[in-house]
Amino acid sequence: MKNVDRSKTICFLVLLMVVIGAGSCSQKNPPSSEPTAKPVASIPAKTSALVREQVAKTYGLDGFAQVEAIRYTWNAQFPGVNVSRSWIWEPKTGRVSYEGKDKDGKSVKATYVRSQLNNQPENVKNEIDPAFVNDNYWLLFPLHAYWDSSADVQDKGTQPLPQGNGSADLVSVKYPSDGGYTPGDTWDLYVDKDNRVEQLVYRRGGTKKPSLVIASWEGYKKAGPLLISMDHNGTADGNKIRIFLSDVAVKMTGSENWVSAQ
Repeated sequence: MKNVDRSKTICFLVLLMVVIGAGSCSQKNPPSSEPTAKPVASIPAKTSALVREQVAKTYGLDGFAQVEAIRYTWNAQFPGVNVSRSWIWEPKTGRVSYEGKDKDGKSVKATYVRSQLNNQPENVKNEIDPAFVNDNYWLLFPLHAYWDSSADVQDKGTQPLPQGNGSADLVSVKYPSDGGYTPGDTWDLYVDKDNRVEQLVYRRGGTKKPSLVIASWEGYKKAGPLLISMDHNGTADGNKIRIFLSDVAVKMTGSENWVSAQ
């Protein structure tokens, strides 16, 4: 899988797309069905492969095949800026429904299939779908780290937390230096003994800002089989930032009812 008022807001959009490099580097062509996990045998470090799988299982890997649709709103707060984007994603078909606002504050809605992205209007290809990737990685990054075949995942052992006191197991996820929106990005996951991400450090591979994002993973809730961190607080190049999810729900195979995160 694979970029709100110009001036400060357009800069903020760049800030909020820190995850895009991860998604687009791994899958240049959007999948038409649910992501396929990389075989563990093809990952160089056996211990890293095990950690990758354990963390993904904690976040709902085993039950993901039963998820027909995921609904969520991605929200971000940065000094002077508030952004909200609402999504419904059907992973088996690649169908995406979006509701948000354009750079002039006007409401925008779009529905498209990601495998047919080339046939979509320019705003879908250049604005909405990249935003979808960004927001979906904040929603499900531990699963994407497992699915993404191009990612080099290394278990670096116990390390001090980047924010506050304490320590956790550092699992570093690095993407290739070519391809995608922001190639060469690195995500450092600080994982606790229960295989939950406590904090995350993002380092951009290119020259665009932000270069460094540090954020907590907290406010955990379950939506069907999925474990979701609803709240992320931290800094982007030293500036305070909050990214949080709301209205998270899943629709399971054989049911027409949404199961809300709780």
